[in-house]
Formats: sequence, structure tokens, C-alpha cells
Amino acid sequence: MRKVGPNIRASRFAVVVVAAALAVAGTTVGAGVANGAARSGTDEPSAMTLAVYGDAPYGTSPTDNSQTLATPAFVDAVNADPDVSSIIHVGDIHSGSQFCTASYDETIAGLWSHYEDPLVYTPGDNEWSDCHKTNEGGHVSDSSGNPVDYADGNPAANLGLVRSLFFPEPGRTLGGGGLHVQSQAQHADPAYPGDAAYVENVMWSRKGVLFVTLNLPGGSNNDADPWYGAAETAQEKDQQAAEVTARTGADRRWLASAFDRAQSDGDRAMVIVEQADMWDPEKGAGHLTNYEPFVSDIAAGTTAFGKPVLLFNGDSHIYRSDNPLAAGSGCVTEASPKDPAHPTATMACPVDDATMHPGYDVPNFHRVVVHGSTFPLEWLKLTVHQASGQTSDSTFGPFSWTREPQVG
Repeated sequence: MRKVGPNIRASRFAVVVVAAALAVAGTTVGAGVANGAARSGTDEPSAMTLAVYGDAPYGTSPTDNSQTLATPAFVDAVNADPDVSSIIHVGDIHSGSQFCTASYDETIAGLWSHYEDPLVYTPGDNEWSDCHKTNEGGHVSDSSGNPVDYADGNPAANLGLVRSLFFPEPGRTLGGGGLHVQSQAQHADPAYPGDAAYVENVMWSRKGVLFVTLNLPGGSNNDADPWYGAAETAQEKDQQAAEVTARTGADRRWLASAFDRAQSDGDRAMVIVEQADMWDPEKGAGHLTNYEPFVSDIAAGTTAFGKPVLLFNGDSHIYRSDNPLAAGSGCVTEASPKDPAHPTATMACPVDDATMHPGYDVPNFHRVVVHGSTFPLEWLKLTVHQASGQTSDSTFGPFSWTREPQVG
């Protein structure tokens, strides 16, 4: 059997759990909520189901490994769901209060190797672009005078580490199974050969839906926070500027190629996966401005495509379902304060994120922010149906989703 239960797999995780411990010292969008609940099952022969999550495992300090230790049971729960055929992680494999070390990244890679289905991952800011920050260990030394971070927190070097561990071979996914993806490393625009460095940007198509990932870190697209703060040298400033320019160009070209492919292949929908919450009001205008080129590209590409485009991001940690490219379209978010007895309770959003990047009106777009960073760990059960349904806070086009908090 492809799927096995948690009890059978528990012993296989014993070594990994020990390694982890050592390494880490309600306005709805529409009126179809009931319809969405009815469509959330996968009894349709042609349906496809994925698990989507991110911003996990998190710790409140360099020595907090509680979520890392809870990850084996989380993996077991996903493995035990017979509907799930693949997993997506939207980035941030540790918090902004944890150090960027090779041993930690290796631990996560080891934990993910126990997924029985393919896992597609796009990097988040905490594992590379924010490693220069002091609270993540940048330019911080231990009692022996050695840097606590990999490469002393240099973001470019930490992205290289992430690539070596999680993207060792272009087109190869993590976990089990045999999902084939196309990597930008294999299909870079010949006019921009440097784009081949972005092995982490991938796309694949299943059931007439094209999925594409972008290395788009949260915070400020690695632009508004100088590396090492006031201690940033002129050389580091130049290196940071070059990184932002090269990756932003590569990301935009990869996204454009995804829209082109979906259009030429006659795909019926698209899914975009990236880490940054490009509409998070808590970032402030100085940070959000750096995402405007991507917002503009997504709006233009979605309009030209003319079919449903669903975007998943993490970064702001609080579940949210909305269309930030259409003002007043409705929005739900996690109830606040969160009720532990009802972890998936929702409420109307206090802010319309469409005001963060105003001037767009793209009705065939929808965005979901995955829950992250706090217990209970949670994943979204995303089902792709053969037919489109009525739009609600948990349905859009051929897609429906349910929140699946970890139990126990």
C-alpha cells in the first residue's frame, strides 16, 4: 500500500526526532459556503488533492524545538490521508528567532524525507534572506568566537545551502513518489542564462492545472532591510542589490513563462506558490513597494489568462481567504483571539488588503494565506475538482479547501 498509518511509521522517526532535538539547541467571499463544504471531499474519480502549508516548524528562540519535535506526527497525519497525492510547503522552515545553521536545515530535510508523496518547496526569507539579522545569528559568535550562523549569516551563501540540501537535482521533488517538475535551471530563458541559477523555481501541470513556484521571500523582497543593518559594508550593499535585481528578473520571467504555458496548453486554471504576503499591511509602504512589480505581473497575467488563478502564500502566518486584486470582494481570516477549542474559526477581515496595492480589478484571482508559526500545526487540504463551483471563502473555480489542524 502507498499509505501507511502513524503507528506503523512511528518507529521510523525515532532517529530523526533525536537528531532534531540535537540540531536545535465574517463576511464571506460569496454565498456558497455550504456548497464549498459539500465539494471538499474527494469521492470524484477525477479529483486531485494536495496538502499545502508553510511557516513551520517554528521556534520562539534558538533552543525552542517544540514544533520540530511535533513534525514527525504532522508528517504522519498527512501520509495517513489517502486522498493526498502531493505536498506543497510555501517557505519559512524556521522562525526569525532561530539561527540559520546547516545542522538545522539538514534536520528539516531529514524530516521531509519521510513524506510518502512528492513535496514541492519554495524557500522563505527566514532560511536565507533574513539570516543576516542579529536575532537569526548574523554576525553573532558563540563562546569560542565562531559564527553561530552558516557563513556568518550571509544571505547568498545560505540560499546556496538551501539549494544544495533541498534542490540537489533540477526537476527532482522531495519526499516520495515520482512527480516530475520543470525547473528554471533546466528551462532558463536563453537571453538570460543567469536564470539557470534558480533551480528552486519550478512548474508542473496536473489535471489541467498549472502550478508554479517563485522564490519570493517575505519581508521586503530582500531589499528594504540592509544586510547586517548599519554594519553593512559597501561590498555587501552591492551584493544585496545585485541579488535582488537578478532574482526579481528571473522570478518575473519564470512567472511570465508559466502564464504563457498555461495559455498555450489550454490549462483550465493556475496555482501560484510563493512565500511573501505582498499585501500585508503590517509591512508598511516601504516594504510593500518592492512587491509592486509582482502584483502588476500577476494582475496582467491573470487578466490575459481569463481563467481562475489561485495564489498561496505564507509570511504573515494568519489564515486568510480573499481577492486582494478586487476591492470590496470580501475576506475571511482566523478568529481573533483564537479559540483553542475551535482552531479553524474565522471572522471578517478588519482590513481590505486590496487597498495595499490599489487600482486593480481582477475578478478571476483568489489568494489564500496559510496558517503558520503557532500550535496547532495546520495544513490546507486543497482539492482540484473536474468542474468549477460557486465561489465562497473556501471554494474558487475548480478548487476547494479545508483547514486541517494537527490533533494531539
